[in-house]
Amino acid sequence: MTDALEFTQQLIRRQSVTPDDDGCQELIAERLKKIGFECETLKFGDVTNLWARRGQSAPIFCFAGHTDVVPSGPEDQWDSNPFVPDIRDGILYGRGAADMKASLAAMVEATEEFINSHPQHPGSIAFLITSDEEGRAREGTKKVIETLDARGEKIDWCMIGEPSCNEQLGDTIRIGRRGSLSGMLTVHGQRGHIAYPQLADNPIQRFAPVLADLYGRILDSGNEYFPPTSFQVVKIESDSGAPNVTPDSLYTRFNFRFSTVWDHKQLQEFVEKLLDKHGLNYSLKWHLSGAPFLTPDDRLSQATLQAVTEITGLTPELSTGGGTSDGRFIAPSGAHVVEFGPVNKSIHKVNELIRVDDIERIKNVYLKTLQIMLADDSSS
Repeated sequence: MTDALEFTQQLIRRQSVTPDDDGCQELIAERLKKIGFECETLKFGDVTNLWARRGQSAPIFCFAGHTDVVPSGPEDQWDSNPFVPDIRDGILYGRGAADMKASLAAMVEATEEFINSHPQHPGSIAFLITSDEEGRAREGTKKVIETLDARGEKIDWCMIGEPSCNEQLGDTIRIGRRGSLSGMLTVHGQRGHIAYPQLADNPIQRFAPVLADLYGRILDSGNEYFPPTSFQVVKIESDSGAPNVTPDSLYTRFNFRFSTVWDHKQLQEFVEKLLDKHGLNYSLKWHLSGAPFLTPDDRLSQATLQAVTEITGLTPELSTGGGTSDGRFIAPSGAHVVEFGPVNKSIHKVNELIRVDDIERIKNVYLKTLQIMLADDSSS
């Protein structure tokens, strides 16, 4: 049994359902302290964060991730206890196996091996670990970055261990993410008898052409790294309380996943002009979950590409797909961010899993990336 596999199992046994860390970060800090890291626990509300750093000089290479997991769901639908790691036919099952406790274990072991070979490495190595990625994501990485910025600590390169691969380990590296902008819209009208629509102002009727307009538009064609911007409605509510009365208000929540073709203010202005064009009386609130970011074709992305190719034998796609990640909080500080981790097909599902041999290969990718970025001899 490899050390990374054993440590993954230790972490899975901790029932760290968001925002509870359940001692995972203590286990990580214990390992890091033994190899010269200064470890700092940053608590914000009920969220636990770990900032660990070895070295005082720039550049800072940071491993980032989260110890919190989503709830297991109905345990009777699992083939084994979700918080008791179980290996069957070369596959490890357990909540957090792929998202992302195996990555955390691989990061720790890769760092231990690297420091054993390069105790006088240039720059600094850091870990930014939160228990608030799967939840509200307001008192985790976001707050830690604000704290670091306030005291002048700047991450230069960041490797996030999110499950990035689609079909097999090594097929995808994420070099950015789309932005996420949500709108909470209330359309105001006037209720009235259903038989006399001319004497009322039905907000459903008012909103229908706006909805058709938004779904019918091609917002952009994307660009080299980003797919076209998408628009989706996730909630519509309107009810007068009686079958023969038209309502006086409609509430809807919608979301844009957008590329670097737009910024969020441009999207907001576009929607508000459209609502005005259709003559709606409305109230609108916006929530920006994160702006789009893209890591340029630089040393970090090339080092990760080289490491993944050498270890897995695949040439990965450089992608910006998927949802949001905590990279949206790290990239605006000036850091270059890439994401590489397990296959994502089982995450958040019953019987979450990772292939046992993939854990060792992920560790080797992280180790090789460290060697390229911080060692004088990348072939060692």
